[in-house]
Amino acid sequence: MVLTCFFVVSLIVSNIIAAKVVCIGWIEIPAAVIAYPITFLCTDVISEIWGREEARRTVHLGFVVQIFSLILIYIAIYLPPAEYMLEFQSSFAETLGTSARFVLASLVAYGVAQTLDVHLFHWLRGRFEPKWMRNNGSTMVSQLVDTVIFITIGFWGVVPNLGWMMVSQYVVKWVFALADTPVFYYLTRDHGKQAVETKE
Repeated sequence: MVLTCFFVVSLIVSNIIAAKVVCIGWIEIPAAVIAYPITFLCTDVISEIWGREEARRTVHLGFVVQIFSLILIYIAIYLPPAEYMLEFQSSFAETLGTSARFVLASLVAYGVAQTLDVHLFHWLRGRFEPKWMRNNGSTMVSQLVDTVIFITIGFWGVVPNLGWMMVSQYVVKWVFALADTPVFYYLTRDHGKQAVETKE
């Protein structure tokens, strides 16, 4: 339940902040990169402890929750504002009113990448023993796919350096994937022991 909560919050926040492009030195990325990688960590931990089907259910839940959150946001945008809030209405709409293009980009990238992540995690799990190989391997491949799909659909014709944005975002995601490995090991630390005790 806790992992699902973190998964959903990270997913929704990443959708809300995705339209902002951040430039730090040579790196140019959507702001969503600070939240979205957490979703892959959550599904990997769920896959490791509770299995493929539970991870798939989490991914499907995330898809439904994204659509539900967008409906609520658009309702809030189109509700008539109080008179003293009229001057803030356009800013409110611009901040929260994710365009249909970004909604499409997010949903397509999410559906493909998260499904791929769960599949790859379990494919690698059956072939390689070290946990870091399935954690990092599945995440790095699926996030590459996610990056290409989201940037292409969301920013094609909007930013002049589409390829560089893809490279920048993937490098940051790659660093996040490596950095979350100790967290993955910590959260799944007792799973191996429990499996051994069960067999005994």
